[in-house]
Amino acid sequence: MRFTPWQLLAVIVAGWLSEQQQQVLDYLREENRVLREKLGKRRVRLNDDQRRRLAAKGKALGRRLLAEICSIVTPDTILRWHRRLIAAKYDGSDKRRPGRPGVMKEIRRLTVLMAEQNGGWGYRRIQGAAGQPRPPSLPQHGEADPQGAWARACARTPQAITVEDVS
Repeated sequence: MRFTPWQLLAVIVAGWLSEQQQQVLDYLREENRVLREKLGKRRVRLNDDQRRRLAAKGKALGRRLLAEICSIVTPDTILRWHRRLIAAKYDGSDKRRPGRPGVMKEIRRLTVLMAEQNGGWGYRRIQGAAGQPRPPSLPQHGEADPQGAWARACARTPQAITVEDVS
């Protein structure tokens, strides 16, 4: 197999870079061992930001490689930190509010309109009619109100069922 001069140069440079990276890694491992010996049995205290950084880098390496290079905590600890970070990122707790979700304004408006147009209906009948695609007594959005139910409801005193009774 014949190499062109450029291919040969690329192989030499790649080998040299790989060797240099391996020397840097060996130095950093030895430096970690020296620092660990200096600490002795004392526990290393890390803050959340340090844990987050170690977890992100450690997850990319994987358990097997972490077992070879980890010196301050076990690989299981680093991967546990990563699982917790992912769980905290996707739990959605910052978007949740306490209590039951509110009723949409459009549903609330239509329910009040239905109650006002049908004064004799109780909440169960309104609830049953609301489950249908279009209650027959409600005009579609934008349609005229031929029976004048809206005008009668506005003129009468507030005897209609309120939204709190329905929801």
